[in-house]
Amino acid sequence: MNLTASLYVLSGYALAALAPDAFAQESKPAAAPVLLPEVVTSATRSARDSFDLPVAIDSVDKSVIREDRLQVNLSESLNRVPGISILNRQNYAQDLQISSRGFGARSAFGVRGIRLIADGIPATLPDGSAQASSFDLNSAERIEVMRGPFSSLYGNASGGVIQLFTADGPPEPTLSGSTFGGSYGTYKGGLQFGGQDGRFNYMFDTSRFHSDGYRDHSTVTRDLSNAKFKMPAPGGQLTMVVNAVDQPETQDPLGLTRAQVIANPRQADPSARLFNTRKSVRQNQVGLVYDMNLGSADKIQARTYLGDRQVTQFQAIPLAAQLVATSSGAVVDQDFGYEGLGVRWTHTLSDGDRPLNFSAGVDYDRMAQHRKGYLNNNGIQGTLKRDEKNTVTNSDLYGQFEWKFAPRWSTTAGLRYSNVRFNSNDYFVSNGNDSGAVSYAKTTPVAGVLFNLAQSWNVYANIGRGFETPTLIELAYRNTGTGLNFALQPSTSLSREIGVKGKLGKAARVNLTLFQVNTDNEIVVDTSVGGRTTYKNAPKTDRKGIELSVESYLGAGFEAALAYTWLNAGFSQPFTSGTPAVSVASGNRLPGVPLYTIYGEVVWRHATSGFHAAAEVRSSGKVYVNDQNSAFADPYTIGNMRAGFEQRSGKWRVTEFARIDNITNRQYVGSVIVADSNLRFYEPSPTRNYLVGVNAQLQF
Repeated sequence: MNLTASLYVLSGYALAALAPDAFAQESKPAAAPVLLPEVVTSATRSARDSFDLPVAIDSVDKSVIREDRLQVNLSESLNRVPGISILNRQNYAQDLQISSRGFGARSAFGVRGIRLIADGIPATLPDGSAQASSFDLNSAERIEVMRGPFSSLYGNASGGVIQLFTADGPPEPTLSGSTFGGSYGTYKGGLQFGGQDGRFNYMFDTSRFHSDGYRDHSTVTRDLSNAKFKMPAPGGQLTMVVNAVDQPETQDPLGLTRAQVIANPRQADPSARLFNTRKSVRQNQVGLVYDMNLGSADKIQARTYLGDRQVTQFQAIPLAAQLVATSSGAVVDQDFGYEGLGVRWTHTLSDGDRPLNFSAGVDYDRMAQHRKGYLNNNGIQGTLKRDEKNTVTNSDLYGQFEWKFAPRWSTTAGLRYSNVRFNSNDYFVSNGNDSGAVSYAKTTPVAGVLFNLAQSWNVYANIGRGFETPTLIELAYRNTGTGLNFALQPSTSLSREIGVKGKLGKAARVNLTLFQVNTDNEIVVDTSVGGRTTYKNAPKTDRKGIELSVESYLGAGFEAALAYTWLNAGFSQPFTSGTPAVSVASGNRLPGVPLYTIYGEVVWRHATSGFHAAAEVRSSGKVYVNDQNSAFADPYTIGNMRAGFEQRSGKWRVTEFARIDNITNRQYVGSVIVADSNLRFYEPSPTRNYLVGVNAQLQF
């Protein structure tokens, strides 16, 4: 452990040790717990109770994000949201595997088909690709997850929107230190400082995370810093968010074949060591959001951001395949610059008890990428094999409104026009000229209606169109010849859903959604040879599903949560893919998409001592690994247990926790690599493992 890491870890213990009478609990009468309104902004871009919206949307607040969790991966806290599958690959070189109603499941690395946003700043690039590693969960106030048609109002994102909001600084200056340690050499340390000085609000968070990994050759170290400042500006308020990520030399154990999983699920594929597969990522970003009031009825919000990202990745491709003339080698060296801006006008028209809210806006985002490829000579960078400059831009216009047109009826609707343009200039033409340009444009309407069935029950229905362009990587190659894969088209979808939202008194909430999505031109893997992966469009796919979520206080200190998803996602027309061509039958399931997922949690809290204990269960159905459905990962169910204490004394607050995951020590495959050409589909998850942590907080 180096000096920086040691300081992070020791800081939490130091604050705890300095706390006077930190473990002398101040007893207070326990108030009856109630579920507060679930306020969200992603659906209408203004604060609304999700109960009153005809949208499948959930908000996970900071108490869930932080309690008894490492706060490194979205998979820790978003398992309690139905319709979303977020899987920890146990491979930080490839990021999380995130899908929403099956969209995004094809991704072998990074995130596809889902819009990621942090504090109003896109974490998704204009081509639709994203990384979740820059999300700072330590300082998050809440995370909103929206599924279904209304996601299309954010542009090139058919599947859904995941939006993180950083907490404001507390009213009093507050310093926090935390340290965590667990199985497989895992540790994390962090410092956080925030407060309010007049009208100036500030929050700063920094942390270091390290793990040797459950599997061999999977060591990771990540430094993450996030800062948010809010200050007065003419007519309103200016918010600045600064984010930095440094994740060097993260080892990649690669996927395993079924035989390798049976022999030793903790092993890395031998080629991972031969080629020393690894990935380094560094990203810096700054964003500004200006909120201005134009009288009582009109508001303007303007945002701008810019950032840079450097990625170097060593892949495992046999040297003979790398030496083929059309190969781009096995070392990827990418240097990104990206920026964007957006302006939105919101108008509120009051008409007695029938208010109308209208907003319209424009977004422009651009990324410029300089990409090089080199030979991987057994882990050492070799000769140049690729040199190109790529740009992708999107220019979008949108409008939406929310209107309560009758005492028990309201409607929300919107329209977005998106134009996404790709341009690639190849400067390494000895293996063929891969230059080219292409653009895609689409208008996506959406509408929903909500009816107040009773005081505590709403029913709703919505319908909308969405689209998803290929990413730059998916356009890069074609099966024969050179140049961009102009035959690859965006996928388009028609999505419909109906739902029921209920409040059972002040202590329970239930949401039930039924949906169907019909997609044309689903983007799928076609061939993967010598490091060149090509994609094609499958003619039609269907998704039918049910989402159920329940949150409840049960009395006697008990509370519970349940999230259930049933998703039948499959191809509805046959097609062929690969070389030689292989048939994919109508009715085959989409790979990477489990038939069902279940998450359940029961927590007991002592009324006065600050102690709590919880049990969790997570279950997943069979997951196919390719379009032919010739192999699959088995279904599994695992259980977790956790417990924690909280002490308050004066201006001190100290919390400790311990958790055990996979208490039955089950061996299972938690995620898969779709359509891997080497049949290394499987990414095993840890058996029984533990985590402990402490956080100390002092107000000045």
